Amino acid sequence: MPYRQLEGFTRTLHRLVPQLPPADYSGIRKRIQRLPVDPYEHLNESSEPISIAVDSTGIKVEKAGGWVERKHGKKKRYVKHHFAVNVETHEVVAMTVSTDDVHDVKAFPGLVKDSRRRARACEVLGDGAYDSSMVYALLAEMGIKAMIKPRRNARADRGHVSRRRVVEQVRRLGYDGWAYEVGYGRRWAVETAYSTFKRLFGECAMGRCMESITRELVGKVCLYNQLVNM
Repeated sequence: MPYRQLEGFTRTLHRLVPQLPPADYSGIRKRIQRLPVDPYEHLNESSEPISIAVDSTGIKVEKAGGWVERKHGKKKRYVKHHFAVNVETHEVVAMTVSTDDVHDVKAFPGLVKDSRRRARACEVLGDGAYDSSMVYALLAEMGIKAMIKPRRNARADRGHVSRRRVVEQVRRLGYDGWAYEVGYGRRWAVETAYSTFKRLFGECAMGRCMESITRELVGKVCLYNQLVNM
């Protein structure tokens, strides 16, 4: 229910039951922002290994323009929303929010480690933004298979051994052959999740500070997972 509509409902309820005080728009939003929300409450429980796809998208924060300008300069007009998505169910098994100056590689370790708390990830699919030796080393240490698209200028004589192996495989089979062999097309599950998420909740956040923006997006992810599993 929209906040204005909810405000009118509480005023009508107050006329019927005077002991119940009416609520105003700002008070409703502040109280909702303080609700303890678990975005993973509605995930399907399973002990089977899963494949996850990772990516990030921009969320506009127009109402937080003053805060963003003071902290990051006039050109910083959005935050980044990072997802780890189950490629089979399209559930968000891990998420994080950062400012737009945080590279995807920096957010990657927390995203993957957080997803392992709720699901037994055996494969991670990502685009060229995650083509880093650090990412390959972390996944190898955790016993997770990396399916990350190498950059066009990727070299096979440096970096982590698993990354060199992927680069050599892409050169031998070509990108299309490699993508078909490893099932890289499943990475589009995260793009589908973002598309659904933004069609449901829009591309903007109403919060005016990073804490409020994060709480708002956590609540939306909770609703998204609930709708996906209906």
